[in-house]
Amino acid sequence: MNTGQTVVIKCGGSIINELTSVFFQNVQKLFKDGYKVIIVHGGGPDIQQMLTKLEIETEFVDGLRRTSKDALEVVTMVLAGKVNKQLVTDLQQHQLQAIGLSGCDGMLLETTAVDLDKLGYVGEVVRVNEQLLNQLTSNQYIPVVSSIGVNKEGDCFNINADLAAGAIAQAVQAEKLMFVTDVKGVLQDKQLISELTKGEIQKLIDNGTIHGGMIPKVTAAVNALSDTLDEVNIISGIHGFLDENGNMVGTAIKHDSEGGGHNDEFIISNVSTI
Repeated sequence: MNTGQTVVIKCGGSIINELTSVFFQNVQKLFKDGYKVIIVHGGGPDIQQMLTKLEIETEFVDGLRRTSKDALEVVTMVLAGKVNKQLVTDLQQHQLQAIGLSGCDGMLLETTAVDLDKLGYVGEVVRVNEQLLNQLTSNQYIPVVSSIGVNKEGDCFNINADLAAGAIAQAVQAEKLMFVTDVKGVLQDKQLISELTKGEIQKLIDNGTIHGGMIPKVTAAVNALSDTLDEVNIISGIHGFLDENGNMVGTAIKHDSEGGGHNDEFIISNVSTI
């Protein structure tokens, strides 16, 4: 493995409670091999549970969860509080120094509203404070970032965690961006597919090989590819993502062979903002 490079790992809310010791041991391996590690997380199930408990109604508009001011308070409380600190604590239990942050800290994720009238406080990242992240990783800390952003006026926003992770990966010029799931990667006839391109993904969606919850994962992976990020991996938080030789286990999503760079946005399925 090359050392001195940055790896961004995105953990969705549905997998955080399922992460195993093998996953954290693999993160340890990356860290010991000299990689700088940044973790970005969501927290959908915990947020929904709290919204239900507090009897705060939410609605979906064009597949995206509208975030009212009341809902945003819950999102912030759960993401920057409960979920973030749980993940930080889990990392520290595995001898990894972690610092919990939200995108509001140090204007880490400067954000603008997607459509305030239509979606409420749902945002998109316009700038990443990569200097803050670089300071932490250079001092052997793992930043753990909850997907909340803030604008210059001090308004906070709920950000799709996949998009937040992609923005961070591009800003720090990460070598790899990993999306953590509950399976080893994209499977065909129960066999792991080690590498896919955008065109191949579309064919596998069309024939039903890629279906259900894997569709938004591969969609987000393709959309995260850029001039500086030419590979996104879908990995397991349960089975681990490194073999005994330290080689990556998962599905690598790459540019089509005709060239890299910025592709037209690849949209098959809308992804919930939390």
